[in-house]
This record gives sequence, C-alpha cells and structure tokens, in this order.
Amino acid sequence: MPSTAQHFPDLTPETAPPAARRPLEQITRKLGYLPSAAARLAHSPQLLDGFLKLTALFDATELDPLVRETVVLTIATRNGCHLCVAMHTAKLTHLDADPALIAALRAQQPLPDPRLEAVRRFVHSALDHTGAVPEPELAAFLAHGFTRRNALEIVLGIGAYTLSTFANRLTDAPIDPQLAAHA
Repeated sequence: MPSTAQHFPDLTPETAPPAARRPLEQITRKLGYLPSAAARLAHSPQLLDGFLKLTALFDATELDPLVRETVVLTIATRNGCHLCVAMHTAKLTHLDADPALIAALRAQQPLPDPRLEAVRRFVHSALDHTGAVPEPELAAFLAHGFTRRNALEIVLGIGAYTLSTFANRLTDAPIDPQLAAHA
C-alpha cells in the first residue's frame, strides 16, 4: 500500500500553524528532539492539543505507570501502530518492566502478571464491546483490586491512545532514530 506520508510532512515550530508552535517547542525541550509523530500531528493544532491534554489527564489518574503503559501498549499493538509500540516499549524499559511482560504485550499474548493481564483483557473487552463490557468481565477486572474509577480511567486511556494510534497511522509517522532500538 502506498504511503500517506507525502500528505503529512514533518512541521517545525517555524512551519507549523501558529496554534501548534508552542506545543512543538515544549515537546522539543522536554524530549531533546521533536518526534516526527508530533511534527505531523501539528497539521491539526486541535488534534495535537487534544492528545497532549488527554495524555496529561491519563497520566494523572490513580493508575500506576506500569498499568498505564500496559493499557497503551495493548492499544498500540491492537491498532498496529509500529511507532507507538516502539515508543511505549521504550517507556516500559525505562520503568524496568519485566522483559517477559514487554514481549508478551508486543506479541499480544497473555501476560505473566495476573493483575496486568486483567488490565489487558479489560482493554480488549472494552474495545470488543464498544464500552459495554459484560458484567462477568468487569467483575474479573475488579477482582484484581481495581475500582470502578480505574475502569473509567482505562476508558480515558483507550480514547487518548486510539486517537494517537489512528493519527500516527494516517500520517505514516516513522520511528525516530532515538526509538529505533525499541522497534
């Protein structure tokens, strides 16, 4: 299939629409480089802003970083976003996550940690049933110590990272050299 990348060239803080310039500058300062994904999302300042706000909200939930990254990598693999898989593999590696956990998430296989497997299964159920998770599956998730609030926080993560995986696939964002080791 031909690439859509030609329609979404990387923008810079100088070439982006005015509303996207400051966020691109902030991302560059935070990471030390401007990821191609952000440079392409900037074609829609509203999408870039929405994604940044949604991810900040998701990061502020009661869910611990390992649970959040389990949600994200589950979405990334399910949606086939190679860039997101690399980026969130890097994040899990930075969190000192068990390599077996990372491998299972990337392979879309059951996880070695029962609590995180409950998260992975809940994400799939929420997507499979467009949010109407069957009661037994919700009960199984809650039985691992999660709360109703956590279930809704995972829905927030699903929304944020469905947006990003779809946008990254549409723009055909490449894997930046900084993430190549995690591809």
